[in-house]
Amino acid sequence: MGIFSIFSKKDREELDKGLEKTKSSVFSRISRAIAGKSSVDDDVLDQLEEILISSDVGVETTLRIIERLQKKVSENKYMGTAELNDMLKEVTISLLSENYIQQNWSFDFPKRDAPYIIMVVGVNGVGKTTTIGKLAHQFKLAGKSVVLGAADTFRAAAVEQLNIWGKRAGVPVISQGMGADPAAVAFDTCKSAVASQADVVIIDTAGRLHNKINLMNELSKIKKVMQKVIPDAPHEILLVLDASTGQNAYEQARQFTAATDVNTLALTKLDGTAKGGVVIGISDQFKIPVKYIGVGECIDQLQLFDRKEFVESLFRENI
Repeated sequence: MGIFSIFSKKDREELDKGLEKTKSSVFSRISRAIAGKSSVDDDVLDQLEEILISSDVGVETTLRIIERLQKKVSENKYMGTAELNDMLKEVTISLLSENYIQQNWSFDFPKRDAPYIIMVVGVNGVGKTTTIGKLAHQFKLAGKSVVLGAADTFRAAAVEQLNIWGKRAGVPVISQGMGADPAAVAFDTCKSAVASQADVVIIDTAGRLHNKINLMNELSKIKKVMQKVIPDAPHEILLVLDASTGQNAYEQARQFTAATDVNTLALTKLDGTAKGGVVIGISDQFKIPVKYIGVGECIDQLQLFDRKEFVESLFRENI
C-alpha cells in the first residue's frame, strides 16, 4: 500500500488542523488580495509574490510560481477568486512534481533480508528525536519490529530523550551513554537488529553543526561501521528541519546536504507556525523529497508527505 491509497479522512483532518496557522495568517490573504477584482492584473500578482515570500516559500520558488501564473493569466485575465486559487494550486503542484517522482511510500513494506536502516541528522532543537519516536510508532503500527540507536552521545539528555521515546513507542533502544563513540553505538545497534531479525533500524546522530568537515567525518565513520554489518546501509539519510524557523531551515538544509548524502527530508512543527510555505520552497530548491511532515505533538501525528494533499490543504477553507 502507498500513500495514495492510505491517506485517510483522519489524515486529511489532521493536516488541515496542522496547517491552520499558515492558512489563516498567510494563504487566506490571497483571497483578500483579489477580492472585488474582476481581473488578475500586475498589482494582484505583486501582492501574491509578497504573500508567498512572507510565508517562506522562498524567493526563487516564488518567482517560478509567479512566472507560470503570468503565462496562464495572459491567456485569461478575467477570473474570480476560485479560479485563481485553482490555478495557483495547479502551478504549485506541477512545480513540485518536476523535482522528483512521487514515491508510493508506506510505513508497511515487504519483508527484507536485512533491516532497513534510517540514519537521522539535523541540529538540536528541530524535533529530531521526537520524529524518531514518531517514526518508530508508525512502523510498529504497520507491524514492523524496530530498533533505535542512540548515537547522539554528545549530550546525555539526547540519550535519555531517545530512551523515553523508545518506551512510548514500545521499541528497544541501544545506547552506551554520553561520551561513547557514536559509530560503536551504530555498529551495536545494527548487530542487535540483525540478530533479532528486526525490520527497521533508526539511528539518532549528534545535532551539532560546528563545521562541515567534522560533521562529514563523523557521519562517514558511522556509515562505514554500519556497512560492516549491512553492506548497503544506510538506506535512508533523513534530514529533520523545523518548519517554524523559516529561512534558517533553508540554511540548515544547505549545510547538511553539503556534508552528507541526504536523500529524504522531514519537516516538523507545522502546527506551530504560520510559515508552512517553507515545505514548498525546500521541496523545490533542494530537489530532495520531503518524506515526512509533523502536524502535531502527539506520537501518531507524523504523516507521509503527499504534495497534492498538502497544497490542497493550504487552499482549503479553514475547518
